[in-house]
Amino acid sequence: MQSITIGGAALRYHDLPGSGPPLVFLHGLGCAASCDYPQIAALTGRRALLVDLLGAGFSDHPGDFGYTIEDHAAAVAALVARFPAVDVFGHSMGGSIAIAVATRCADRVARLVVSEPNLDPGGGAFSRGIAAASEAAFIAAGHAALIASARAAGNDLWAAGLTTWSAVAVHRAAASLVAGSAPTWRTQLATLRMPRTVLFGARSLPDPDTERLAAIGAAIRVVPDAGHSLMWENPAGVAAALREALP
Repeated sequence: MQSITIGGAALRYHDLPGSGPPLVFLHGLGCAASCDYPQIAALTGRRALLVDLLGAGFSDHPGDFGYTIEDHAAAVAALVARFPAVDVFGHSMGGSIAIAVATRCADRVARLVVSEPNLDPGGGAFSRGIAAASEAAFIAAGHAALIASARAAGNDLWAAGLTTWSAVAVHRAAASLVAGSAPTWRTQLATLRMPRTVLFGARSLPDPDTERLAAIGAAIRVVPDAGHSLMWENPAGVAAALREALP
């Protein structure tokens, strides 16, 4: 893996060979790009940067990092600044980060693709449950309980991903999703001028955002045989959608 130093901490990423400008992959809460995206990246044929966010995967877990969506976006923006142009893909929480990166780096992000991103304050079911506990309580017992719950539910990949996260990073990222941003990620997505595509898993439909986001000029693509965890459930379908969105 390669790395870039952010405030004394190593943000690590795979730089996989392929054609075109780099396609930056950003993962969701409790996940890691080094786990989620190698197969998808290979199937796109694109040069790919698979970024493990700070506090997750193979990146460092600094205790003094804020782990908000904007903190993560600032760290990824430092990596993006190394390239004249990139495309960016982010899933779920990674979609929110991708939108924030595109807002910060509009002169370098040529095209943006997000899959089932967090767009509004309030978070999702998982992030709300995590943020409902205090940070101290989550560090003491909540993180281990969440991993055990994921395993008991048969969600082995998420359980494995969560074990690579620091408890502090999980809680602060979840709390940031619940708090939202100003302007919201939805507003930022509407304001961006580069081509934007939003992916949905077919099993996540119906979703009113398919119409709402189309109305702001985003292209909508549906990945078959998948729900929210589409990168695990149908990686070939995600790769096909990316090839269509980023020809």
